Amino acid sequence: MNSLQVLIFVLSFSFSFIFALGGIGSAAAIIPVLTWVGVPFNIARPTGLFINTLSMGGATYSNIKGGRLDFKLGLPVIITSLVMAPIGAWSGHFFPTQYLMIGLVLFLVFASSMMLFFRGIKGSVIYREDHPFFGPALVGVLAGFCSGLLGVGGGGLISPLLIMQGFNPKKIAAITAFAVPFSSVAGFITYALMGSVAWSIWIVAGVAACIGGYFGTSVMHKRMEPAAVKKFLGVILFVVAMRILLNMIWR
Repeated sequence: MNSLQVLIFVLSFSFSFIFALGGIGSAAAIIPVLTWVGVPFNIARPTGLFINTLSMGGATYSNIKGGRLDFKLGLPVIITSLVMAPIGAWSGHFFPTQYLMIGLVLFLVFASSMMLFFRGIKGSVIYREDHPFFGPALVGVLAGFCSGLLGVGGGGLISPLLIMQGFNPKKIAAITAFAVPFSSVAGFITYALMGSVAWSIWIVAGVAACIGGYFGTSVMHKRMEPAAVKKFLGVILFVVAMRILLNMIWR
């Protein structure tokens, strides 16, 4: 590998590991970093989606292997997000995306603040163990539409919305890791079909992402309590919001 590929490997592994601790794909944060080290923007975007797909794929493998993935709770999210993602992408031709992005930034900052500072009722926390359809399905609708419309992935929406419904943050991290690759791979394939191909970069980034996602998820489930995961998610969501805001300012 040349020096750029080594750097991409390190960045992909590091970002995938860190973001897998919260069950969220790292594309929204790693794309600008890749451009800073010399990767063209038209290659950085599909590379970020490719990293998302494999890092969360590695995380999902770890979750399935460890028996941590609640398929019944995650299925409504995946089905509705798959339906809404192409609709969101198509709608991007008609809606003022910049205003929607501002709304998304405000929502992410609010969700981050709730996770970091809202204490709720004192005493032991009892998380939901049921498997509703409507609530998670509605989350999938919103996450899928925004993912297709804005290209920022749905993890930053899936996690806080399900956590606010009362589910265990660790369980939600596993579900988010399972749902994110579905929207990410669709975007990646679209870019590849449009000619933005860089397999020498994608293979290096993909291997690193898969390893980082696997180990990040393993560390989160073995070493971190649900409350710590909740706060970590809050930090990640704030970083994602700031990345989107800076991207809007720089354009």
